[in-house]
Amino acid sequence: MAAVKVGVIGCGKISGIYLENGATFDDIEIVACSDLVLERAEEQAKAYGVPKACTPEELLADEEVEIVLNLTVPIVHAEVSLAALEAGKHVYTEKPLAVDLEDGRKMMEVAAERDLRIGSAPDTFLGGGLQTCRKIMDEGIIGEPVAVSAFMLSHGPEDWHPNPDFFFQPGAGPMFDMGPYYLTALTTLMGPVRRVAGSARITFPERMITSEPLAGTTITVKTPTHIAGVMDFESGAVGTLVTTFDVWAESQARIDLYGTEGTLSLPDPNFADGPVRLWRSDTGAWKDVPLTHTYTGNTRGIGLADMAQALRSGRQPRASGELGMHVLEVIHAFLDSSERGEHVSVSSTFERPEPLPARSPEGIFGGGV
Repeated sequence: MAAVKVGVIGCGKISGIYLENGATFDDIEIVACSDLVLERAEEQAKAYGVPKACTPEELLADEEVEIVLNLTVPIVHAEVSLAALEAGKHVYTEKPLAVDLEDGRKMMEVAAERDLRIGSAPDTFLGGGLQTCRKIMDEGIIGEPVAVSAFMLSHGPEDWHPNPDFFFQPGAGPMFDMGPYYLTALTTLMGPVRRVAGSARITFPERMITSEPLAGTTITVKTPTHIAGVMDFESGAVGTLVTTFDVWAESQARIDLYGTEGTLSLPDPNFADGPVRLWRSDTGAWKDVPLTHTYTGNTRGIGLADMAQALRSGRQPRASGELGMHVLEVIHAFLDSSERGEHVSVSSTFERPEPLPARSPEGIFGGGV
């Protein structure tokens, strides 16, 4: 089966791991890099052996490119993805699918009209840790899901990111930045969310950058930095999610999924590995669960490789646009609920992606990571 040709738009910090991993998957071949700053594209193309560096316009006009890998900043995700779809390309985008809800819906409509596919990060739910959890859930080992609690607690990126201002602007904050990891993990395990209640606030209206090269610069915060809420899943389970950039220390930053027969402790959904821990009512003790699936390193790009295979075989990609759209709507529902002071219904839905087979990477996508 011929590899699917991929062109990258956006050669910033995140592009390196995609370009590195892209060379390890037999299902994709990265044939071009582009960026608004051509020198950046040329540097990445040279560093990772990509044959072509060009402008985004040239990449969209390249008939060889089948999938556009959109690695631009979130605020222009929709603009770039829509341009790619209009050019007849499939799209795989970094998270979130879009910033504006209507832009996300427009992307889905254009893709459907043109018989094109959209894929969306995060793809960490395809890693060994969360796929092991999926197997435990599917086998009913903790019984029927009752509830889940998830916490992403930190004091923000201004002490480590070289240019953290965008994290504190509309379309960012902890819910847009980290929420997709948590919501993708939870919904792929438990199914769609039907309604949300949330509360949100800005705790520190101004924040001081302490990382280089902008140390000493002040950021004006324009989006909520502490969001807490409750999700009602279509299955009847109830979920609690807190994302924050406003706490100095914590002792509970984890995900616990509670079932009628036991509790499953999930790994950090920002990563592909474990640990996975299980407590069952018939044993009355915690035990560590060996991972049943491979891909436990930094596997960014596995969702893209799966999408490429899906295009060739005619199935839906696991990290699908429908999943990304549902996550985007849930994110907005948390913020909308806080503003409106009421539950917000979630209208979108998705089919839970098929789990990955528990076999060697070579048997799934080729190459391995």
